[in-house]
Amino acid sequence: MAEFFDIDDASDPRLADYVHLRDASLRRRIETTGGLFIAEGEKVIRRAAEAGFQAKSFLLAPRWIQGLRDILDASAAPCFVMSEATAEQVTGFHVHRGALASFHRRAVWTVDDVVRGATRIVVLEDIVDHTNVGAIMRSAAALGWDGVLLAPRAADPLYRRAIKTSMGAVFSLPWARLDWDDGLDDLRRRGFTTVALALRDDAVPLDDVVTQSAGRRIALLAGTEGSGLSQHWLERADIVARIPMARGIDSLNVAAATAIACYALGATS
Repeated sequence: MAEFFDIDDASDPRLADYVHLRDASLRRRIETTGGLFIAEGEKVIRRAAEAGFQAKSFLLAPRWIQGLRDILDASAAPCFVMSEATAEQVTGFHVHRGALASFHRRAVWTVDDVVRGATRIVVLEDIVDHTNVGAIMRSAAALGWDGVLLAPRAADPLYRRAIKTSMGAVFSLPWARLDWDDGLDDLRRRGFTTVALALRDDAVPLDDVVTQSAGRRIALLAGTEGSGLSQHWLERADIVARIPMARGIDSLNVAAATAIACYALGATS
């Protein structure tokens, strides 16, 4: 059962896991060194706990204690109780949900785990925006895809913003890091057809790809927000696909484009 501590001093050293949550570079150091991640909001905290992650501590406004009572009763982690104003001083922003928790990181899936038995996976190359990574993982989970693979430089799915945007999908949808150099070749050897989303004149309209890929195992490739997929990956793709645009719009946000492709290609499974 969690032990409760009333806190009114934002500089209390026991709150070190929660300082400056908007400072991405600082958070990467804190979370990597400490082997932790931050869950924000009652639903996300609950989903992390239910996925088997062990809480290190909780930071809650009083109004959230009852709603998380079963999670708190099942945990030995301390619960720091404070006003939302004090929480804002600690974190550096208004914690409008009034509930945070620090969880221990642990390795959950390998590439083998993600691809074993999978027919539909998303593969992300160097997408550095945590919100985009979280949104893509939420869409992939919601649309029935089997997992996500990320190149080494893609954003951390267990960073707070990615977790929050995914609404905890990062805890249940299998994901792992794959090798940038030969990861796509490995997927092809495993029987996947690689479909790259790219803005190229010779790209195949997505509707045509749906027909071409019927019955195949699909690895959908999406690239970084600015320049898209690297030439290295485009050259290794079996199909380069595009979503036709209208009204002078040249492209969609990578998360929106990936969601559309997941919906369209998922219908062929």
